[in-house]
Amino acid sequence: MNWLAHIFLSEQKIDFQIGNFLADPLKGRLWDDASIDMINGMQTHKIIDSYTDSHEIVSCSKRRLREKGLLKPVIIDLTYDYFLTKNWNEFCKTPINEFSEVFYHQANQRTAFLPNHANIPIYNMIDRDLLNKYHNLNQLKKSFERMDKRLSDRLRQRETAISYFDSVLENIDELENDFLNFFPQLCDKVKINLDKEKVKHWKL
Repeated sequence: MNWLAHIFLSEQKIDFQIGNFLADPLKGRLWDDASIDMINGMQTHKIIDSYTDSHEIVSCSKRRLREKGLLKPVIIDLTYDYFLTKNWNEFCKTPINEFSEVFYHQANQRTAFLPNHANIPIYNMIDRDLLNKYHNLNQLKKSFERMDKRLSDRLRQRETAISYFDSVLENIDELENDFLNFFPQLCDKVKINLDKEKVKHWKL
C-alpha cells in the first residue's frame, strides 16, 4: 500500500500517522527519543506491508499485469491507492480533501519538534500534495512517470513503470475487484493492534 493507505490505516494521532508514513523514507528507523505513538505507527506500517506482500489477492493482482517484473509490487501499491481514492467514501467517514488537509496541517505543526531528516519527507509530502495524486487515471499515469524519473539507469533499461500502464487499464475492473476484496481484510488485520477509539474515521 502507498502513502494514502498508510495514513488512513493509522490511529487518529498525528505522531502515529507520521510514524506510519516515515517507515519507508527512514527505512524503519526512528531517532532515540521518538514518541511511543511514532514507534507504534512505524510498527503498524510494517504489519501493513507484511500482510499485503504475502496476501494471495495482491499476488493475483500482480499476476494480472505480467508474469515477471521487478516493479510489479510498487505498481500495485500505486494502483491500490487510486482505488482507495475512488472508493474513499466506502471506507472513510471524512471526505478525502478534509482528511488530507487536517493531516497536512497537523504534520506541518509537528515538524518544529522533529529532527531535520524526518522533516524532509514530511515537507515533500505537503508541498507535492502526495495524498491527492490518485483521483483519476491520468494522475495515476503521471505517478508512474514520476517513478521512472527516480529509477536507476540500469533498472530503467530493464523495465519502466509507465510500461505497466496499459496492463493496468486492460485489467482495471479485475484489479478494482481485487482491491475491494482485499482492503477490508487488511483493515481487519490492522485494527487488531489499534485503539478502537482512535479509528472512528473508519466505516468498517
